[in-house]
Amino acid sequence: MKENIITSTPFSGVLDQSIAPIIDRFGRTFNYLRLALNEQCNLRCIYCMPEEGIDFRSKDKLLTTEEIFKLIDLTSQMGVSKIRFTGGEPLLRKDLLKLVHFAKETPGIESVHLTTNGLLLSKHIQELERAGLSGINISLDTLNPEKFKIITRRDGLDMVLNSLNKAMQSSIQSIKLNVVAMRDFNDDELMDFVELTKENNITVRFIELMPFDSHQIWKTGKFYGADHILADMKNQVSELKPIDGSRTEHHIFRVDDYKGKVAVIPAYSRSLCGACNRIRITADGKLLNCLYSQDEMNLRDAIRNDISDENIQSMIQGSFLNKYKDGWAAQQSNGTHRESMTQIGG
Repeated sequence: MKENIITSTPFSGVLDQSIAPIIDRFGRTFNYLRLALNEQCNLRCIYCMPEEGIDFRSKDKLLTTEEIFKLIDLTSQMGVSKIRFTGGEPLLRKDLLKLVHFAKETPGIESVHLTTNGLLLSKHIQELERAGLSGINISLDTLNPEKFKIITRRDGLDMVLNSLNKAMQSSIQSIKLNVVAMRDFNDDELMDFVELTKENNITVRFIELMPFDSHQIWKTGKFYGADHILADMKNQVSELKPIDGSRTEHHIFRVDDYKGKVAVIPAYSRSLCGACNRIRITADGKLLNCLYSQDEMNLRDAIRNDISDENIQSMIQGSFLNKYKDGWAAQQSNGTHRESMTQIGG
């Protein structure tokens, strides 16, 4: 893995913050920051990390509260309008509410979101609601307790479902359920998840399995492609009405007259790259211009080495000027991926 550590001024241009959005060579503008708060998680999902966990970075290697504040401030000046806090499991981080408050009060930030496995969410939903959180994505791959224990290596389905119910009852505007779809595991539950959208204004999103786990289970026949997910759904419902969704919700529908939505996300097939607007910063402060990128820009050390705000912004701009056209090209570049999705940040 190639890591750019700052030893000199990284980008020669002078950045005019008022007219410098984050753009790449292909005309894409990046206004959505996904910021990982930690690597630790209270589940051990088989497609994410080994049962024994990974070699987690020590706390001093992770971004501090003040460093996260700075990155939110600097990227908002460059046109970022949406922030999502991810992990690991972000609800394990004690300063989460403080970070949500700060992001909500930052000029230019229009929405602040959270991705969580839901185990701890019910305990914090009212605080998050008061903090003004715009949306929550809950990761849940099965509605069967035994399957839940197999996929996560832990108990807790009842806790997640309780959190989902409380989230749907809250005033938080956007509630989404992320389902990693796997053949011969949960492909027989498609309609059970779809039925959740009948009376609930939520979006259920079926996501392709991605190759970010040390055991590479995606090569074992579990991969369930977006086209096949879509075909199987169409065979089981009378009508899928195309509607609008987010940029990653490449295929999104309403089933019959249901209240909610159903989406299929080709995360591995990568047919969504042309509409990419995402910036990723890992928990240890590395900028990734693509989920599949193997080049990392070390923003944490830039901050700790007192690099000027303008030069940090120039680093970010420079990284995206070097962004590949799509995830396939990024994956073919030299280097190795991080061991686990928990090290990348959801």
